[in-house]
Amino acid sequence: MKQLSDQIRQKKYRNTLDNQDNRFRNLLSEADWLQLPETVQKRFSKVVKGGESTVYAGEITQMRKSIWGAGLGQFLRLLGAPLPLRSDVGTPSIVSVTEDGATGGQIWTRLYANKSGFPQIVQSAKRFSGPTGLEEYLGFGVSMRLRARVDGDCLAFESAGYALKCLGIVLPLPRCVVPLDLIVRHKDLAEGKFIFTLDLTHPWLGELIHQKGVYREDTS
Repeated sequence: MKQLSDQIRQKKYRNTLDNQDNRFRNLLSEADWLQLPETVQKRFSKVVKGGESTVYAGEITQMRKSIWGAGLGQFLRLLGAPLPLRSDVGTPSIVSVTEDGATGGQIWTRLYANKSGFPQIVQSAKRFSGPTGLEEYLGFGVSMRLRARVDGDCLAFESAGYALKCLGIVLPLPRCVVPLDLIVRHKDLAEGKFIFTLDLTHPWLGELIHQKGVYREDTS
């Protein structure tokens, strides 16, 4: 009887996994994954079907940029402006996650409203490949390798090198060329909300950009 009960539980567990997207889960050890709050596990296991999007709405609550960070943001407009260009706070922000059928990854579209003028739209693609199992494609052949880890009760993604794809060849960029350290943290809050923070630093220049936003899934 106990053996039958165990088999039923294992079958239910396998069915649960079959109904989840385990790509982020597979980047961590089982012990690390189970350290995360259940709400974070569910958020990063949600299946986004082809042609559909998951939308998170919120606002930017903190923004700091050094003069070097502001200059870098303007320079990277050549790559489609992957970094926030303005320093407005208390402004709406929307994040949309869509399945990328061509690469088996996800397309992330971020909208940052400004207190004046048009909003900034940032697009990138998360691809589950490369030496760390995850990389963020920024455009024009440039990608950032990411390493997932658990940081307290946060799910964190930190940069682990950059690469350039040219003529079908992937060329790792030396750290002396791109001496940037980026870490993104996802921390759960009550009532379905979560905090997103982005910190970009330089080994000599210190903090370049700090951004913090509070979001929740838009189920309307």
